[in-house]
Amino acid sequence: MIQEGQVVLFAFPRTDQKVGNLRPALVIRKLTGAHDDWLVCMISTRLHQQIAGLDEVVTEADPEFAASGLRTSSVIRVSRLAVVAAEILQGSVGLMSVARLQAIRTRLANWILGEASH
Repeated sequence: MIQEGQVVLFAFPRTDQKVGNLRPALVIRKLTGAHDDWLVCMISTRLHQQIAGLDEVVTEADPEFAASGLRTSSVIRVSRLAVVAAEILQGSVGLMSVARLQAIRTRLANWILGEASH
C-alpha cells in the first residue's frame, strides 16, 4: 500500500517522453478522485543538480538516512514531478519523516506560487 512520504522505485519518465531509468521517487500526495493516482518527485544521486532553496539533500550523515532506504547521499528534485498510478510504483524502499515531507511540500507550494528562493 502506497502512503505519503514513502520512497518508492519508479521508472521516472524523461522530459523527452522516453522511458526513464528505475530510480527512487518520493511520494508527495495522493490525488483526489476515484483513481489511485499519486504525485511523486524524482530522487537523484547527482547532488550537483540541486537547486538551492528548492531541492532537498539527504546525506548519509542525516539522522533520517537509514529510514529513507536510499543507498547513497541523494537530492530530492522538488520540481521534477510526475503523476502516476499506484500499480506502476515498484514497492517501497523507505520513508521520510512527516517534518521533512511537510518542508518539501512547502517548498513545492512556494515554488509554484513564485515565492521560492533559488
